[in-house]
Amino acid sequence: MKKVESAGVKGLKRKRKPFQISVDDFFQETEDLRVLYSRLVDNDEPKRVVIIPSVSYGLANVVNNLPFKDGEILLAEEQFPSNVYPWLKLQEKGFDVKPISPSDSANRGESWNNEILNAITPKTRVLAIGHVHWSDGTLFLLQKIRKKLDQVGGLLVIDGTQSVGALPFSIRDIRPDALICAGYKWLMGPYSIGLAYYGPAFDGGVPIEENWINRLNSEDFTNLVNYQDEYQEQALRYEVGEHSNFILVPMLHQAIRQIINWQPDNIQVYTQELMSESIKELAELGYGIESEIYRAHHLFGLRLPDSVSVDALKTSLTRNRVSVSFRGKAVRVSPHVYNDEMDVRKLLKAMKEPIFASR
Repeated sequence: MKKVESAGVKGLKRKRKPFQISVDDFFQETEDLRVLYSRLVDNDEPKRVVIIPSVSYGLANVVNNLPFKDGEILLAEEQFPSNVYPWLKLQEKGFDVKPISPSDSANRGESWNNEILNAITPKTRVLAIGHVHWSDGTLFLLQKIRKKLDQVGGLLVIDGTQSVGALPFSIRDIRPDALICAGYKWLMGPYSIGLAYYGPAFDGGVPIEENWINRLNSEDFTNLVNYQDEYQEQALRYEVGEHSNFILVPMLHQAIRQIINWQPDNIQVYTQELMSESIKELAELGYGIESEIYRAHHLFGLRLPDSVSVDALKTSLTRNRVSVSFRGKAVRVSPHVYNDEMDVRKLLKAMKEPIFASR
């Protein structure tokens, strides 16, 4: 957004005069950000939220501090690689990493949720998943999953990158053990910054890096050479070094303020109303789409009818200047508040042309 860009430019200019940056600035701006983000995700413990540079960084802190020696790690199949590679490394330590696949049935979202629930057993140590699947927007019923994991003592680790900011999320209701989220997607912030929530299961862990600012009493610059064994309270030990970023932090702060003003509930309502008629029309033309119960409205997948090739559709989309993403076997469509009915008409035209051409 323009206001996010302006915050970045202001931060860049501020670095011209570093002598005007105070000791308090190293801590207060990040504290304000974690409090603001906590409002967005319904979290009443802001010091469980930390700044990270990427999802892979946030997940590395999780993987390195699991309170288990062996067992099963469950994943939704074809997740974004950042929520797969860290878990695959655990195979070297004897963990069994099991991706849970969806069926090819008409009720794909429902059956996938049931497959995940049925896969949770006393051997399950972790389920790593998104709120929605990154390729096609399949909605996972996290409260049901949480309840089943509670029965076996398993952890729920969520990559919220594809949903947080556009889809309501409540830490109090879902109770994740970790929620990791990149800032550049639906939080509408810059690249190379994100936010991670770590629950009580990770209290007392060892961070993947040892930096000065996460140590106890690091606010006292005159005493930094009195080295501390203790870390800052709750999850603050896991925060990335140099997290007092005077450019990226104000940008993400400004973006989240705007999202709170819009409210994710309203974003869902707007995108649902914007796309509802065109989705019906595309379904009638043979495109496969999940039922509303099992998909998000800000991100959903369209599966091609047999008569339409991927190459033909890509050509049509390019010709009509429509931007979507091809993810796995789905065409991912991601409407937001900056889209309008004219955009939807262009999308519909581009999706129709290969069908008419094949007849």
